[in-house]
Amino acid sequence: MSDLGAKPDAVGARFIAPGSLPAAKKDGRDESRPCEDDADLLVAGVDEAGRGPLAGPVVVAAVILDPARPIAGLADSKVLSPARREQLAIEIRECALAFSVIEVGVAEIDELNILQASLLGMSRALHALATPPRLALIDGNKLPRALPCPARAIVDGDALEPAIGAASILAKVARDARMRELDGQFPGYGFAVHKGYPTAAHRAALERLGPCAQHRRSFAPVRQHTLFE
Repeated sequence: MSDLGAKPDAVGARFIAPGSLPAAKKDGRDESRPCEDDADLLVAGVDEAGRGPLAGPVVVAAVILDPARPIAGLADSKVLSPARREQLAIEIRECALAFSVIEVGVAEIDELNILQASLLGMSRALHALATPPRLALIDGNKLPRALPCPARAIVDGDALEPAIGAASILAKVARDARMRELDGQFPGYGFAVHKGYPTAAHRAALERLGPCAQHRRSFAPVRQHTLFE
């Protein structure tokens, strides 16, 4: 996976792909009270990929779309083919006003639990945007702490809000690429095929090989293989 512009932050998140176009000029309106019908409002969509797998990072993306450069076909990444996701990810990176994609690794997932690690990643992704958002729309029913702007949680937001759908696509494409990379580092588990999810083939590989450094030891199917390590 390309790591263009990647750098670790002070608390260990891996920045995969920050990107931005010049920020829109402020027009003097009260930025402390964003309005949904404000055409100039900088709205960031936020979503993650990889909460369910037994291995690998959870990847979080934040995207501010450009109303002047609409992208057709944005949707929940799970309903798109891999080829379509890849194509849309290129368009999002080219057309968005700003985007960021980060990883929260296995160590933090095991330390915090997967929900808290995902929420922490959402906060980090919003803070990583080069163009500060004035409102964040976050997929799910929980909001992270320490956000840089007001936010709203939206259940099934990746299917309802284009900016969240864009974030889900960037996160999924980046995570799939990362798992293909890990497949080369940890052969035998099939990471490139199942992307770390608990398929029968993955569970069989765990039984045969035991966990590797990228397995989440706080997850029960992995934990049962670490009792005698």
